Amino acid sequence: MSNDTNVDDPPEAADGTAPDEEPSDQQGDSWSVPDDGRDEDAGGDGDLESDPEPTEDWDDGRDEEDDDIETVEDLGSAVEVDPGVEIDEDIAEDDLLGGLKIDSTAEIEVPDRLVDQVIGQDEARDIIIKAAKQRRHVMMIGSPGTGKSMLAKAMSQLLPQEDLQDVLVYHNPDDGNEPKVRTVPAGKGEQIIEAHKEEARKRNQMRSILMWIIIAIIIGYAILTTNILLGILAAGIIWLIFRYTSRGTDAMVPNMIVDNGDQRTAPFEDATGAHAGALLGDVRHDPFQSGGMETPSHDRVEPGAIHKSNKGVLFVDEINTLDVRTQQKLMTAIQEGEFSITGQSERSSGAMVQTEPVPCDFVMIAAGNLDAMENMHPALRSRIKGYGYEVYMDDTIEDTAEMRRKYARFIAQEVDRDGRLPHFDREAVEELILEAKRRAGRKEHLTLEFRNLGGLVRVAGDIARAQDVEYTTREHVLEAKGRSRSIEQQLADDYIDRRKDYELQVTEDGVEGRVNGLAVMGEDSGIMLPVMAEIAPAQGQGQVIATGQLKEMAEESVQNVSAIIKKFSDVNLSEKDVHIQFVQAGQQGVDGDSASITVATAVISALEDIPVDQSVAMTGSLSVRGDVLPVGGVTHKIEAAAKAGCEKVIIPKANEQDVMIEDEYDEMVEIIPCSNISEVLDVALMGEPKKDSLVDRLKSITGSAFEGQQVAGSSSPSPQ
Repeated sequence: MSNDTNVDDPPEAADGTAPDEEPSDQQGDSWSVPDDGRDEDAGGDGDLESDPEPTEDWDDGRDEEDDDIETVEDLGSAVEVDPGVEIDEDIAEDDLLGGLKIDSTAEIEVPDRLVDQVIGQDEARDIIIKAAKQRRHVMMIGSPGTGKSMLAKAMSQLLPQEDLQDVLVYHNPDDGNEPKVRTVPAGKGEQIIEAHKEEARKRNQMRSILMWIIIAIIIGYAILTTNILLGILAAGIIWLIFRYTSRGTDAMVPNMIVDNGDQRTAPFEDATGAHAGALLGDVRHDPFQSGGMETPSHDRVEPGAIHKSNKGVLFVDEINTLDVRTQQKLMTAIQEGEFSITGQSERSSGAMVQTEPVPCDFVMIAAGNLDAMENMHPALRSRIKGYGYEVYMDDTIEDTAEMRRKYARFIAQEVDRDGRLPHFDREAVEELILEAKRRAGRKEHLTLEFRNLGGLVRVAGDIARAQDVEYTTREHVLEAKGRSRSIEQQLADDYIDRRKDYELQVTEDGVEGRVNGLAVMGEDSGIMLPVMAEIAPAQGQGQVIATGQLKEMAEESVQNVSAIIKKFSDVNLSEKDVHIQFVQAGQQGVDGDSASITVATAVISALEDIPVDQSVAMTGSLSVRGDVLPVGGVTHKIEAAAKAGCEKVIIPKANEQDVMIEDEYDEMVEIIPCSNISEVLDVALMGEPKKDSLVDRLKSITGSAFEGQQVAGSSSPSPQ
């Protein structure tokens, strides 16, 4: 019997029949070789046509009901809201639950499809549906937690039903470093491998019998001739010969690198943060590269995410973090629809191995924040844009009765997805919708950053579950808000407490040149940041000197403030140095321009020797004409001022609609909207005669540049 198995020779079936014969247990199914649609010169099939394949009558084990999956047209683009739940339309607009007549989220039905669970991203949702129908690539840009990964998973459920494939890699007898690749219908790959294994087992069994017969003959002859030592040595040599030549038979068993036998929908692969080997495929290192101990090259081939997602979806978040060379190779895979697998490390023996092209006909979903577009390979972006869609994910959405009903459904979805949380009662749902309004940072809007909101749902549910109660209540949600504070908020609270301990907080009387500014840490944590100003004679040309690790935007805001000061002040600033200090700004420094009115008030107070009321805190940007412009984070800043003990908070008038403070702070502070610097000084300064004279003088020179215009409350949000 020959030791080498030609790939052209079909393996015998498990019962010993040849592949072209009908096995007794197949009950009429005949073995044949259907065309898999690949060209013979494409390098995909080679000499592998003889593998046993079923005809169209072959049963792949899938349920017939799987063929009844609804098409994209059946889905449409409208989501049915709250099926089976009664809605009171008379109170829908004013009701926090949009008129839903429920006692708990247990009464809300959760849609089965992910695409129906997406809330608020109507444009992105419609694009995903269209892209799934036409197999288009999509790039989604937006803030974290707005539903990008959920939409990508939903797309894999919506893709047109195609024939999924298994991918097999075979030993190439002509060149061991160029394994052959073949695709077969999903589920067929396992049968082919089992047939090859059975053939290899039978051959090894025959070789083993032959080996022991030869060894027995040698030992017998040695005993008869009394050359026992020589016989044992000869028997050992025969055993080694059979031992190492038998590996050639094992090499004939193909390696299935993609198995879709159990797949019911299009594959979905999340390749976020994947290194080159995990994304593009790799070949394992072989420490034994000779002497008959090496692993056959085709057995060391590992598929990449691009190959596993063949006929499905490849999702890559933070696309800009991929290496430029990896992005180039990814672009090639998208363009060609196939990509050879080779070793990704130059030091690995796998670098010598390169397979024939492996199918990778996937739909690409690239995602990231706004900075993702800056470091993304322009050719890759062009490839996605030229053959697909780009969509920006909204951060907020208009607060309507329908959206509030969907938010109630979102809570039901989170409870259903977790599987261990008690359902939320009506008051708990109302509190979470109020929190969604607060986190939006805009009046009449709701946040679409559902990941953070979902975290609050889970913390509240965990608290209720620990108490072994039937429903999660409003009290649990309120407790969860305290427990789920961000690191920045915890630092801010600790910072405020420490400043109180060391008496660095001043909230009484008046002080010249010192103003309580407001800032935010992270995205949702307010903090009070005092600003102090001092005027000193200049040794040379006068200048504005600011300390506190100011970043670019903050430095520019200081320069803008100096224009106003020069315009109204009688003091010759060319002979003065204006020193501005951001007290305890911390290592992170100060960014943004929302400290502009704080700086201006501090400098003007120091120039005019008029004290600033220390019970007042303020935030706002300032134009060179003296207009107070809107900033971001006003709600969190107001709450920080209340915690610090301030009685009044000055905010831009344009931000008045964005204030959504907690009830506990409502009675603690007075919120004063201002539209120009003269109004700010009128509230913040003390000492009536001098203050009145200064304010009257400023009013005459700071006419609003935006008079008669509506300034949007969030048109120019600033984080500080």
